[in-house]
Amino acid sequence: MDRTDARILRALQRDSSRPVADLAVEVGLSASACHRRVKLLEEAGIVAGYAARLDRGRLGFPVQVFVEITLSSQSQEALTAFETAVLRFEEILECHLTTGQADYFLRVVARDVADYDNVHRNCLARLPGVARMQTIFVLRPIREFQGYPVGA
Repeated sequence: MDRTDARILRALQRDSSRPVADLAVEVGLSASACHRRVKLLEEAGIVAGYAARLDRGRLGFPVQVFVEITLSSQSQEALTAFETAVLRFEEILECHLTTGQADYFLRVVARDVADYDNVHRNCLARLPGVARMQTIFVLRPIREFQGYPVGA
């Protein structure tokens, strides 16, 4: 990956919906050379896919919550059961196996505090093997994910 690939990746992270011709102008390539490089980045798996970034607030999910989960056991069976169950709930946007005091770190959205109470009771509390749960409400985001740093 060279500097031109890095410029392409940064531009795609900002807006992947524009035509290749516009992307090519931004990165200083011909449309065909830019298209070829984008295809190579896709084939290499560096570009894993394309998606629209949605505004969760405008979708009715202004409440964002992080939840630390500690399991009662770290056996392979307990981890697998928990991870399989997490996949069933669309309110859980992300789930990460972590080191430290908690076993998992989840990002959850809700419409309001009452909705989060419902998510807590009917989703999180039903996850298998949970020994301890700590909820952290986001007051306001300072910097949300906009893309990965791309060097070169």
